[in-house]
Amino acid sequence: MRAGFIVTALVSMAALASLSGCGSNRCIFCNAYHPGTPLVRQGDEIMAAGQLFHTGTRVVLWFDPKGYDAYLAQPFFERVGRAATRPAKEAQHYSQRNPKPSELRASVATQGWTLENLQQHVDQFVIHYDVAGTSRFCFYILQDMRTLSVPFLLDVDGTIYQTLDLKERAWHAGEANDRSVGIEIAHMGAYSQPEAIQRYYAFDELGPYFVLPPSASQSGVLTMGFVPRPARKELISGPIHGQTLYQYDYTNEQYEALIKLTATLHRVLPKMALDVPRNPDGTVRTTVLSPEELNAWSGLIGHYHVTRGKIDPGPAFDWERVLRGARRQLGM
Repeated sequence: MRAGFIVTALVSMAALASLSGCGSNRCIFCNAYHPGTPLVRQGDEIMAAGQLFHTGTRVVLWFDPKGYDAYLAQPFFERVGRAATRPAKEAQHYSQRNPKPSELRASVATQGWTLENLQQHVDQFVIHYDVAGTSRFCFYILQDMRTLSVPFLLDVDGTIYQTLDLKERAWHAGEANDRSVGIEIAHMGAYSQPEAIQRYYAFDELGPYFVLPPSASQSGVLTMGFVPRPARKELISGPIHGQTLYQYDYTNEQYEALIKLTATLHRVLPKMALDVPRNPDGTVRTTVLSPEELNAWSGLIGHYHVTRGKIDPGPAFDWERVLRGARRQLGM
């Protein structure tokens, strides 16, 4: 009887293993994956120092089929069959970060840019608009025409593209490059005259919407049939560097994706505070920071905070919506 019980128990365990453990990719007895088991990504991850982190929103990495690869030395769109507007040439679009403290420099020299090293060094998130209208056209300008780079692109439908690991020093914001990551948000920009921005928009019974290029293949927007509508219908005006500018808002889809990315970056790079430079009365500052102020700042900044010659992300960008949303994502 005892022998029969043992045989029955072994058969039952084998059947259980076959159904839910050792016969599949993961063994329930050793709690380990079998050699060669593929790691399945969820499609919402960003990469920092070789590690993947979930964001909760759609992210396309540079090595994905529809990704934009800033590691390439040659023009990207020639590689995918689109002729560049000038002769092809190879050029690097990024460089290595330059840690200042001697102990961090020594650690990077021996270990490379580990996540821990990156967390000590990177503490700024620079917000740009691309004046290109779509992430595809933005990447064409950066990669094939200007030999520049930015870690993230945010398309009109809320799709985020990461073009480089965050350990790289992308070329997007001058003196802020070394301590920052940046994002180019698809938008046609802000202008001193209302009609300059209005020419990019059409109107229907629901209000204004950005007019995409006539062909979906030209726009590169992943959401088929997407209509990019400003989150607020009215034309928004406000000062940047003391000059009144006019701009339509970004899309709700862009805000929601940016909120989740901002929350993720704060958790991955905790020195990056969830705040923006402010005036003494608490309002968002709309003028350039001095070199000393920029050096002391940790958190979000606009491109206009870095240099007097830039006005992005413009007066319509809703800083408070992004910051409140990111804090809410983190339960703060």
